[in-house]
Amino acid sequence: MELLDKLKWRYAAKAMNGEEVAQEKIDRIIEAARLAPTSSGLQPFEIFVITNQEIKEQIKPIAWNQSVITDCSHLLVFAAWDTYTADRINYMFDLTNEVRGFKNEGWENYRQMLLDSYPQKDAEENFNHAAKQAYIAFALALTAAAYEGVDATPLEGFDPSAVDKILELREKGLRSAVLLPIGKRAPKEDWLVNLVKVRKSTEDLVTVVD
Repeated sequence: MELLDKLKWRYAAKAMNGEEVAQEKIDRIIEAARLAPTSSGLQPFEIFVITNQEIKEQIKPIAWNQSVITDCSHLLVFAAWDTYTADRINYMFDLTNEVRGFKNEGWENYRQMLLDSYPQKDAEENFNHAAKQAYIAFALALTAAAYEGVDATPLEGFDPSAVDKILELREKGLRSAVLLPIGKRAPKEDWLVNLVKVRKSTEDLVTVVD
């Protein structure tokens, strides 16, 4: 089945059956997120993969009591940097130099430009920028899940501060941005499963500027 066919198959499952998803599938979904492009290659986020049922139970009531939180196989929490710092920027640039095995003057100039810009900005502005980068990785994870034939439900309906507290994210310099329960749909309990997918037409969505 081609990717577009699988994207037509996927939907935001409202009920999952608790069945465990094979670890190799989860690994590939996470790898897709890891390979996502991000602004300046900084990857300003981390992914928490939760299988601990007690933690899921703690998160459920602060996520509108959505059953997919506790009935999923793996709950992914995309947590963005709370701000950009010189240490965080330097780490990624140093890593790039190490992996590539050389330094580039233009790249080092670009590093300095970021160091002169991001750390001086308001922390909330920086977090919002980092969260957008997390969403890019989140979208690739969502797509990879469809490709693997497993369900994934995007969730913004939760209390980020409460999730941050449960996972002790603030102490790590992180803030939760979006949740992604991954599992297998429970068709008999899901009111959405048999409804036709509705999207704007290409004509309504896309404007071509020649």
